[in-house]
Amino acid sequence: MKIVVLGAGALGAYFGARWEQSGQDVVFLVRPKRAQQLRQSGILIHSVEGDYAIEAPNVIEDASEVDTADLVLLAVKGYHLQDTISQLKTLTAKGARVLPVLNGIEHLPILQEQLGEEAVLGGLSFIIATLDNQGDVVHASSFHDLRFGPLHPSQQALCQQIESVSRNAKMNAKQADDISLEMWNKYMFITAFSGITTATDSVIGEVRKRPSTFRIAEKILEDMTKLANANNIPLNKQHVEKAMDNLRKFDEDATSSMHQDRRKGLRLEVEHLHGGAIRLAEQSGLELPYVETIYGILKRFENKD
Repeated sequence: MKIVVLGAGALGAYFGARWEQSGQDVVFLVRPKRAQQLRQSGILIHSVEGDYAIEAPNVIEDASEVDTADLVLLAVKGYHLQDTISQLKTLTAKGARVLPVLNGIEHLPILQEQLGEEAVLGGLSFIIATLDNQGDVVHASSFHDLRFGPLHPSQQALCQQIESVSRNAKMNAKQADDISLEMWNKYMFITAFSGITTATDSVIGEVRKRPSTFRIAEKILEDMTKLANANNIPLNKQHVEKAMDNLRKFDEDATSSMHQDRRKGLRLEVEHLHGGAIRLAEQSGLELPYVETIYGILKRFENKD
């Protein structure tokens, strides 16, 4: 497949490099500063699942440089979504379909409205990775999961193709039976995980040491379950229990990408994640008291400018 990775932060660089490692044709479409860094230093993956380096990655700064493409892995933060629309329109006009792996849900209707429903797949990822000071990817967990699935009947064959070409890649890439359910399940989980670690400025091990603090994560999960149900997504107590079990199993030093961004003084994705949940709740006449509380705390550290 010819794959364009739009956004080569930790997530995009990791999955793009793993596809390239397995023999796929991968192009990294990035902003000028990151493009210069990648051209000078390449892409280097430091991973518990095995290191990998691309000394001279195929890096471009404008979608017009792509002749044809099958798939675009959209791996940007929610606050950069609008900046990608023009590039995505160029790529979909050349035949590409878009697999967004942004956190949250709000990006889907935006992309579908701008690109057309047939152009946008459902997708998500589970990975704990960050960029170090040199711009290399540090993958510190045993999981590197990519999930995708059709949101339109015309996408079924492409999803099967993605799964096929990913079998030899060093990642866990699978087509979901119900991608909408899995996306909401991830949204529920990441809202709690990123919220509690970032608001308390603590790794998950420190959060778990204090039952009253860890309990807040569970209450956020319950808030998000109510929101999913209001949107006809059947999350339930078993999903909450599984999420809590995953939080208990994380390494002591594990933390969210949002917390890592707070540590680095970078902009937080709070408006796309927690703000998006609150906006969806307002549409359904719901209140999410724990999500709203975390949102209010995190806005102090958003670093929007």
